[in-house]
Amino acid sequence: MKPLIILTGPTAVGKTELSIRLAKAVNGEIISADSMQVYKKMDIGTAKIRPEEMQGVKHYLIDCLEPDEDFNVVLFQKMAKDAMEKIYDAGHIPIIAGGTGFYIQALLYDINFDNVNEESEYRKYLKDIADKEGNEVLHGMLAKVDEKSAKDIHPNNVKRVIRALEYFHQTGKKISEHNEEQSQNVSPYNFVYFVLNDDRKLLYERIDRRVDEMFEEGLEQEVKRLIDSGLTRESISMQGIGYKEMFDYFDGMYDIDTAKELIKQDTRHFAKRQLTWFRREKDVTWINYENYNHSKDDMLEAMIEIIKNKQGEI
Repeated sequence: MKPLIILTGPTAVGKTELSIRLAKAVNGEIISADSMQVYKKMDIGTAKIRPEEMQGVKHYLIDCLEPDEDFNVVLFQKMAKDAMEKIYDAGHIPIIAGGTGFYIQALLYDINFDNVNEESEYRKYLKDIADKEGNEVLHGMLAKVDEKSAKDIHPNNVKRVIRALEYFHQTGKKISEHNEEQSQNVSPYNFVYFVLNDDRKLLYERIDRRVDEMFEEGLEQEVKRLIDSGLTRESISMQGIGYKEMFDYFDGMYDIDTAKELIKQDTRHFAKRQLTWFRREKDVTWINYENYNHSKDDMLEAMIEIIKNKQGEI
């Protein structure tokens, strides 16, 4: 089985820096498992890695799509597999780095989505419900047919709510059960799955600080440019945290400080949901900062040792 390394964890935990150091240590190249960094022109609100921060390490699935294009787990899976083939052909190890747990699971266990096709009419019907009656009403429809999916998917993640409803509409089965069955697949890779974590108070402080820095770097102007280019609150790309909260600010429903606090709050809630997801995953190695006295050198050394034990000499 081909080697694969996964480095994930909640937002703002420090995945980017450590993934670069890990890639340089193991002769790896990085595939982003982030549902937002795939978009061009969306740099500040996504905390996108800058070219100079890459330190020569090749990255995939960053700046691939225009903001008006759709991106979903099926497309991610295909693009990531294509990138992995290129990395293997070059004699390197793919490192999946990012915080979208569902994307990682879909790739790691090769979850099959072939039996779900988008139905434009039904999809439009569901989108209309979200637009006219609100995300909560659409989410309530999901709760009636698939309670587990409704618990796992946030009401504002309209894209995934619609996909779950589409699946039930087409098959009469719950997508949560399908995903659970598929997650029991044996992975075709010889993988090591790291989850970075830190004390919740410290993590939340980093999240708050990161949001403050985003506004200092020009998040307000970035979102304004995207809206001026024709994107709306219904655009898939604009449903990300840091973007969706700005629409009501621009509409005069609250001030900039309120927008900032909402983004901090939504990001903290998102981090909590990410950790809940990763705790359910199997064959995961948790790398907790406090176990290494917050030394990234020690964390990296431990990770390399684990990789050697699982995958052989690097």
